Amino acid sequence: MHSSTQLPNGIFSAQWIPTDASGRVDRASLAEHLDFEKRAGISGVLALGSTGEFPHFTVDERKAVLATVAELAAPLPVLANITDIRPRAAIELGRYAKSLGLPAVALMPPVFFPVSQADMLAYFLHVAEAVDLPVMLYNFPELTGKRIDLPTVAAFAERAPMIAIKQSGGEFDYHRQLIALGKEKGFVVMSGSDTRLPEVFGLGAAGCIGGLVNIVPELMVAIHRICALGQPGDAAAPAAAMVELGRIIDQLTFPLNVAAGLEARGFNPGAPKSIVSPESRVIYTRIVAEMSAHIVRCGLQPATPAAA
Repeated sequence: MHSSTQLPNGIFSAQWIPTDASGRVDRASLAEHLDFEKRAGISGVLALGSTGEFPHFTVDERKAVLATVAELAAPLPVLANITDIRPRAAIELGRYAKSLGLPAVALMPPVFFPVSQADMLAYFLHVAEAVDLPVMLYNFPELTGKRIDLPTVAAFAERAPMIAIKQSGGEFDYHRQLIALGKEKGFVVMSGSDTRLPEVFGLGAAGCIGGLVNIVPELMVAIHRICALGQPGDAAAPAAAMVELGRIIDQLTFPLNVAAGLEARGFNPGAPKSIVSPESRVIYTRIVAEMSAHIVRCGLQPATPAAA
């Protein structure tokens, strides 16, 4: 069903979306950041994923973000996360993504209420049929409260135009089963395990869609080229740098910690979309300082903010 669709591969940014205090997208900051990522050699973008903080946006705001990211990320492929507890909203977003010419959509399980695997599958199939675009399932149980089990993945792949699954969260070994199933069913695995990329590619994943791509795309692109594409080089140093980056950033909750990483790299992450406590602001400031020093040790240059 997806023979004419290019399967995703390489390093995709789980794109951060900077907004002002009123929630409006900061187009200039987003453009500057996407340009930096493109120059670093990323292969594509996931718009409005977990790092993109999609639950904070209305459907109309999500449409506007999709249009802006599609424009600014061109010519890179942009996958649109259309996940919503309301099937009608997911379908509306998916059809809008199709009108923009985006190549595929991403779907997480509907959040908040309990859902059986059978009903989860029915939700995925219903939305996919109505949207009529290739689909990447998106498994992140720590955020959704629901795991997409292997039989559900297999059944969806058999009945819908599934091109990939994004595997995020703590269950690293699930990559193995998903990669084996993908080889059988014709889809690929895109990992969210930013700090374990040599292992990810060693298992046969096609790529990574990660929040840390926003901060150190050069390191992640280098690991992919060496470990997945077999190009000359030693992945040990960038891999070790990623592990240390993960240690620093994990001192603060996701996704606020990604904002700290952007600030450390010299970008404007915009205003927080959630309420941030004084305690978290202290940790945030410390992380920015630690990460700035780590970036220098890695030999990476802080990005130069655009002139006001």
